[in-house]
Amino acid sequence: MQPEERKAAEMAMTYLLDDPAPNVRLALAEAIAWSPDAPRALVLSLAVDQPEIACHAVTCSPVLADTDLVDLAARGSAVTRMLIAARPTISRAVSAALAEIGEEEDVLCLLENEGASIAPCSLKRIAERLGDCCELRTLLLDRYDLPADARQLLTQHVSNALLNLPLAQATVGTLRLQRITHEATETAVVSMAGEITPREIPDLVEHLRVCGRLTPSFLMHALCSGKVEFFASAIVNLTGCDERRVRSILATGRMHAIRALYESAGLARDISVIFVEATLLWREASRKTSGTMLGNVCGRLLDQFRHHKTPHGAVQELLEMVEKLHIAEQRQSARSYAYLASAAA
Repeated sequence: MQPEERKAAEMAMTYLLDDPAPNVRLALAEAIAWSPDAPRALVLSLAVDQPEIACHAVTCSPVLADTDLVDLAARGSAVTRMLIAARPTISRAVSAALAEIGEEEDVLCLLENEGASIAPCSLKRIAERLGDCCELRTLLLDRYDLPADARQLLTQHVSNALLNLPLAQATVGTLRLQRITHEATETAVVSMAGEITPREIPDLVEHLRVCGRLTPSFLMHALCSGKVEFFASAIVNLTGCDERRVRSILATGRMHAIRALYESAGLARDISVIFVEATLLWREASRKTSGTMLGNVCGRLLDQFRHHKTPHGAVQELLEMVEKLHIAEQRQSARSYAYLASAAA
């Protein structure tokens, strides 16, 4: 078209935006939505029309920039956000906006969209806001790029969901159910700490510290399980010491240096003694190939302190936790042995 003809056509289409018949505006939207040369003013106007008309512009138009889509998500309805989440490609900026203000259905559509680029921080925000939705949790946990701190949030949501089940409360009892879910969540996070990449560990540690979950019990669980990278990062976070120095003390430091390190992390004197012994046992166990790290450290730690007179309180709770770990490891070893025996028979 010649410039004069194009200008006249744009004027005519702009006039059609005021047509009271929805079918007219719908035909206009269907005609220009896919075109990269469509007049921007027309596309923006159609994008805020009634849903059956706006869907063409919002879902398909390449004219809409990220700033336009973010603005539409903020000002529009849930239907508008759903249409944005269904676009063939979605940038991280638009995904971040949907993660921040979207409702369950919008975010479900976003997570199911293979063309959506979603930053790890947006995935974590979704876990924070909507982690109590079972479908969302499933989609998030299936993602390889879900950050570790977001996975921990989702395990907490699962625990909360279990705690609120009337059947579970009636069958197990509230107090016992709380204890079981707490231990299961702790075990899941410790297991996760051994599977994530080293660069993810500091973020997970900081998240757990902010949430108040870097307890002596949790730290002992990680140490006894041989999650050394995670444990060292936790001590670095709690003490503020140089990472190389912390790792050097844990790997080769003498008893008094290890004890001073743990006490600078906030561990009480009576608890730090147990941690020092666990560290020395871990060093020895790591040089052996027989048995399991968890079984070796827990068993020998209990032998060291079982006959000591310890007051009720934090020390007793810590040793009880170690004993539970030891029993659980023994049962797992027995299951593995029985399976191998039956397979060989």
